[in-house]
Amino acid sequence: MQVESFAIRLRQRSAMEAADLGVRLCQNSASSVFRCYFVVAIPIMVFALASFEIASWLPAFAVWWLKPWLDRTILFVLARSAFGQPTTIKDLWKAQRQVWWSGFFRSITTRRLSPWRSYTQPVYQLEGLKGDKLRKRVRQIRSGRGGSALLMTGAFNLGELAVSLSLMTLLVLFTTNGVDVSVFEAIFKMIRDDEAQTQFVSSLAYILAVLAIEPFYVASGFAMYINRRVDLEAWDIEQEFRRADFARNAT
Repeated sequence: MQVESFAIRLRQRSAMEAADLGVRLCQNSASSVFRCYFVVAIPIMVFALASFEIASWLPAFAVWWLKPWLDRTILFVLARSAFGQPTTIKDLWKAQRQVWWSGFFRSITTRRLSPWRSYTQPVYQLEGLKGDKLRKRVRQIRSGRGGSALLMTGAFNLGELAVSLSLMTLLVLFTTNGVDVSVFEAIFKMIRDDEAQTQFVSSLAYILAVLAIEPFYVASGFAMYINRRVDLEAWDIEQEFRRADFARNAT
């Protein structure tokens, strides 16, 4: 690990401060993150919406289930951004085997229900460990930080729910045609009059919420992972020493 190459200043942070750092990292590299993410996510979500004819609950469930696999693209871009490297779609395509297909099955099965998946995903995807070494590493990274990662996941889940409900409410406000009714009355009326339409709208709102929020969730988990590595391996001290050495040699 070339610690001196990090584009972010390493220091010991609280878990929530690290999560905030992840949000800022995602904002700063938003063009690369969302460009690569949308290339993968939008076709998946269009196919998920098409499954509405099979079962009304299937679109939202399919997107929810595949989120850990979609997160792999986001993490790939963020890991490069942490070293100041922009990512193009061409870069993503060249790394598709590592990003999309390595660990695909476990991402949507044994690791799918992990409540701290964005925090431990960098271990699985970036460190290249296997077997017992991988399990020990995950336990080490999670030790003493699992609660914070769980709270972060809960916060983003609530944010996802709030955005979904806001989008549904926005649609209702545009369809009341000026009738003086409350939002809740309008929602109940829509559910009563056309349950299928309501389920489609709720699925669409959820999918749009995932498109908007998931990159920030992955980024927060990634920054918390980096912060844990700083705690365990004193990356911040090493970074300062190497930068000081580089500055001395440059003069």
